[in-house]
Amino acid sequence: MKNHIPNAITCLNLFAGCLALTQIFAGNLETAAYFVGLAAAFDFADGLLARALHASSPIGKDLDSLADMVSFGVVPGAFLFDLLRQAGAGTPSWLPYAGFIVTVFSALRLAKFNNDTRQTTSFIGLPTPACTLVVASLPLILAHDSFHISSFILNPWVLIGLTLLLSGLLVSEIPLFALKFKNLSWQDNGVQFVFLLLAVALLLGMQATAIPLVVLLYVVLSMLRPSVG
Repeated sequence: MKNHIPNAITCLNLFAGCLALTQIFAGNLETAAYFVGLAAAFDFADGLLARALHASSPIGKDLDSLADMVSFGVVPGAFLFDLLRQAGAGTPSWLPYAGFIVTVFSALRLAKFNNDTRQTTSFIGLPTPACTLVVASLPLILAHDSFHISSFILNPWVLIGLTLLLSGLLVSEIPLFALKFKNLSWQDNGVQFVFLLLAVALLLGMQATAIPLVVLLYVVLSMLRPSVG
């Protein structure tokens, strides 16, 4: 019975991802971005509940990956496809399909995670939710462009560059910390606390524009961690 609770939350992650896709198909990218945020919250909650309930099963692990493949694999590819189509004046007609490179590398990332025994307490390569949050933040930045960077974001070659960068990070060998706290001591969780404090400050100051910076901060702090930990 206890396995069913986190699995139900995982299914809500999948459902939120499906809703995000319907909104992308309808051209409502900003609404889709909010559903991605909801999917990410469910993804975090199912792992938290599974650890709290000591509920673990092969079905739960596979279900989580299948849900993530939709919410954090197909969805970011669909976002990038639509954004590249908006930005595609004067570019080859096939270019928007390059956005789905992220979907392919997300599948590789999830398969790698499921079979990599090194990733039990941390990550190697960028987690798919972090990748998707970067992509999903773009419509929010465009909708509330207080920093006047819309023309930069809607440059097709910037979007292609972002697609390739994120795809590479997904399958990279960069060790990244996980936001899993066994206790609340600074000694054991210093980098996580620094990240959370800086992330909150960035989000309060810059709203959606801060999301790519928060993910960049996550990668940088992870790379610096061996020298400070």
